[in-house]
Amino acid sequence: MYRKIFYIFFIFLFITECSKKEEISVKPPDNKESYKIYGQALEAMNEGEFFFAAEKFSEAEKILPVVEHSAKALLMSSFCYYTINFHEEAISSLEYFLKKYPADENIQYASYLVALSNYEQILDEKKDIEPLFKTKKIIEEYIEKYPNTDYTLDLKFKLGLIQNQLAAKELYIAKYYIKTQKWIPAINRLKIVVNNYDETIFIEEALHRLVEIYYNLGLVNEAKKTAKILGYNYNSSKWYENSYALLNKDYQKEQKNLKKTQKVKEQGLVRKTINKILNK
Repeated sequence: MYRKIFYIFFIFLFITECSKKEEISVKPPDNKESYKIYGQALEAMNEGEFFFAAEKFSEAEKILPVVEHSAKALLMSSFCYYTINFHEEAISSLEYFLKKYPADENIQYASYLVALSNYEQILDEKKDIEPLFKTKKIIEEYIEKYPNTDYTLDLKFKLGLIQNQLAAKELYIAKYYIKTQKWIPAINRLKIVVNNYDETIFIEEALHRLVEIYYNLGLVNEAKKTAKILGYNYNSSKWYENSYALLNKDYQKEQKNLKKTQKVKEQGLVRKTINKILNK
């Protein structure tokens, strides 16, 4: 027992002494050397060697004498990681930049790169939903904080795509529940699309699926009510046509008669045209 304590104490003293020696032997940074490393990083970046450039920019950031130059070096390092899709490294570097240089003039751009790095890691709509929610929150916070920048316009567009992906996930799950005849969970998922993602391309199908479920469950009034909402907002949609056909038994017959009449008219027009040509 005592021997164990002695060894721990000895190791502690050894580490402490080493730390002291390191502190004593530290030399002030060489300004020329720091800018030389920064120049190497720039050269590597221009030649497309982004990983090496990122490491060199990071090295230069620690010893550059001017704080603005240090901040720029760290941001350049983050950008190089982002360029080669090292998203986790980019995010870590950018978050460090935001924490260390909160007053830097490039703070908006750094925050934008954080949002982009998260956005580009979003997975297929059939997989994990958490990255979508995380990225959605990051982008919404950026838009709220910087409402009038060019970066904001791009992120608003990407936010719309995220909304579509989230709606697609909910609809995908709802359709699975429909397939397995789990009607209540299916309705709940479809209502999420209707209530939260009504500006996405999936709103029309979600409303139609609700019409289908209500109709199959014998809730005809609910089905008609939902179909009216679908028809009022999207009366030229194929999903409204499908809902209308479901609720109107004579619809198929009407469609057949309409096509038949149209065909007769087309045949009559062809005959007239041929007769004109022959009589010339």
